[in-house]
Amino acid sequence: MNIYNIMKERRSVRSYKKESVPEEKLERILEAARNAPSAANRQPVCFFVIKNENVKKQLKEAYSEEWFYTAPVIIGVCSIPEVAWKRGDGKNYADIDAAIAMDHLILAATEEGLATCWVAAFKISVVKSVLHLPPGIEPVAFTPLGYPEIMPDPTHRKSLKELTKYI
Repeated sequence: MNIYNIMKERRSVRSYKKESVPEEKLERILEAARNAPSAANRQPVCFFVIKNENVKKQLKEAYSEEWFYTAPVIIGVCSIPEVAWKRGDGKNYADIDAAIAMDHLILAATEEGLATCWVAAFKISVVKSVLHLPPGIEPVAFTPLGYPEIMPDPTHRKSLKELTKYI
């Protein structure tokens, strides 16, 4: 599949098969995330790959949708603001860099025949506690990862004309 097809085929999947994710696929997906660009190449991110059933069930307190914590794998991307590049006006790019890494991850998962769903509506304090995150590590987004049980239809997208202004 080419990158344009991958972008069109990617869906937010909320139903996963119990089938495990092969390690070689997981490694390729994580490599894609590792290779994501970051401001000034600071790479202020870290990934948590969660397979442990006990830990996944604990994450239920952070985000209670069953499809999230029953997927074979959950991956979290965290930012490290202290390491990140800061623009001249002080804007810290840590969360942006983490979002770019997550985007690479979900596109690579699509290429591997796996499904994801970007999740940001979680309870940060629970995540920090369950994952024993040290100070300075900020959870940005999570995704379940696995083979889709049901592939949803495409969602509406605004037209290019609505989103673009040529100057």
